[in-house]
Amino acid sequence: MKALPRRTLLAAALGAALAAGAPLAQAADTPITIMVGGINKIIYLPAKLTEALGYFKDEGLKVELQSQPAGVDAENQLIAGAVQGVVGFYDHTIDLQSKGKEIEAIAVFGKVPGEVELVSTKAFNAGFKSMADAKGGKTLGVTGLGSSTDFLTRYLADRAGVASKEYSLLPVGAGATFIAAIKQDRIQAGMTTEPTVSELLKTGDAKVLVDLRTEEGTKAALGGLYPAASFYVQNAWADSHKAEATKLARAFGKTMQWISTHSAEEIAEKMPKDYYGSDKALYVSALKASLPMFTKDGRMPEGGPETVLKVLATYKPQVKSGNINLAKTYTNAFVAGK
Repeated sequence: MKALPRRTLLAAALGAALAAGAPLAQAADTPITIMVGGINKIIYLPAKLTEALGYFKDEGLKVELQSQPAGVDAENQLIAGAVQGVVGFYDHTIDLQSKGKEIEAIAVFGKVPGEVELVSTKAFNAGFKSMADAKGGKTLGVTGLGSSTDFLTRYLADRAGVASKEYSLLPVGAGATFIAAIKQDRIQAGMTTEPTVSELLKTGDAKVLVDLRTEEGTKAALGGLYPAASFYVQNAWADSHKAEATKLARAFGKTMQWISTHSAEEIAEKMPKDYYGSDKALYVSALKASLPMFTKDGRMPEGGPETVLKVLATYKPQVKSGNINLAKTYTNAFVAGK
């Protein structure tokens, strides 16, 4: 994995393109760079798996995967033109449209967020047993301010009757930094994904407060399916690079089909060893808990965009009053190979 591009090197090239609101031109021999909002998170596993299965190469694509722990930062790289696509949460496409930016998901990995609101065992024992207990100055962990975990945490708190002034949000990243924040009591609860969830449950440092890894849990908490992990690009880039967009979406679609017909053990075999370290069994267990969240074909689940819009509009005035055109936030045309 290569280092992130330095913005100082991009400035001159970006100026004219950004001023015109157009995507940067891409040379034929230049790799397509995809930023992943935490490449070793299981919710974003399809990105690395597509590479491992050789589906990018099968489509004649040269793809470079980069990692950025918080989805909001990956989104900023896309808007700046530093990368061609992002593997992140679909809800960013709606949020960005309310700010005048057109981004669309062209392949959808998750029908549900795959996130879990964990509460530290210490806080749980002190009475923090539902989102309603976040009031009273509790600190809730998110990957980054403006990230999807931020969106979802605010919504869950609001739905539980907790006003934003009654708790605080702290960006703690994911993985090791999230675990440290829980253990050090810098956060009393927080939203994270697998395999971090399974690690904290195994050590006994946390308990599940809200489970968004399943359709049932998501519908109960959010009122419907909430399509999340996806591959999105600037609409203008998709329009001007239809061949590449189709190949990328088709490659991801093949991966989703492969996931639906293989076991957690078989999937784990395809992943880099550093994704699971010395505890492969824990990783496989985390995978098993996560498999129900994935789509089988990379298509947007029916009714999903409407749920996401409802959640964001609840506390984001700009989205609520923005007359969002959901048809411009996703398309199944590329994954269908048309």
